[in-house]
Amino acid sequence: MATIAQMEKKVLVVDDEPDVTELLDYKLRQEGYDVSVINDPLLIMGEARQFHPDLVILDIMMPELNGIQICRMLRSDPIMKGIPIIFLTARGEPDDRIKGFETGADDYICKPFDSRELMLRIQALFKRLQRPSEGEEEAKTLVIGRVVIDIDKHRLTVAGNEIDLTATEFKLLRLLVERKGRVQSRENLLVNVWNYEADIETRTVDTHIRRLREKLGPDASVIQTVRGVGYRVVDDN
Repeated sequence: MATIAQMEKKVLVVDDEPDVTELLDYKLRQEGYDVSVINDPLLIMGEARQFHPDLVILDIMMPELNGIQICRMLRSDPIMKGIPIIFLTARGEPDDRIKGFETGADDYICKPFDSRELMLRIQALFKRLQRPSEGEEEAKTLVIGRVVIDIDKHRLTVAGNEIDLTATEFKLLRLLVERKGRVQSRENLLVNVWNYEADIETRTVDTHIRRLREKLGPDASVIQTVRGVGYRVVDDN
């Protein structure tokens, strides 16, 4: 039975294979989601602006405009930059997954896929993006050096300048700042940020940390690498 939260969520499915979009349309509606499907990737931006999705399920290998290109377009759009994206693709090699995460995807599932697994991945994604993290009730604004995280507004500023983050990047940085000074292993971050079991590819964490550091610029040193263990945030003042 669909929850009220699911019934309020909009999912946009983009895949050039009608069989795939028909299946996902049926399964997602069964779960209570509001669904829109696109088989022509060139229509993505117009439909996304009109539909205002809470999640995009995006095939990578499509003609004319592939999923990597679309993901970059969504991430560069000021309105749609924070929409979670799940890549759905036949390319499942580790390097392909890393490229997907580097582009800004929040999750990655390979074809052929089990529809029930995908539904659970979607539920887990929404749950982790909405779930309060440790310390969130006590602090709506987190500050470390010149880095300021406004939890309510889902906003990051560094030295007064707003920095665009994906939903997963925001979740990762928030968790590290909330646990300031405490080393977080890659496995722990996978479990708490991605809801993955510890045996999933830990390079995912390294990829997102690298992207965070690039966006933090001169303030990237607040994120320290603890060699052989993981990462921690420290006050760089």
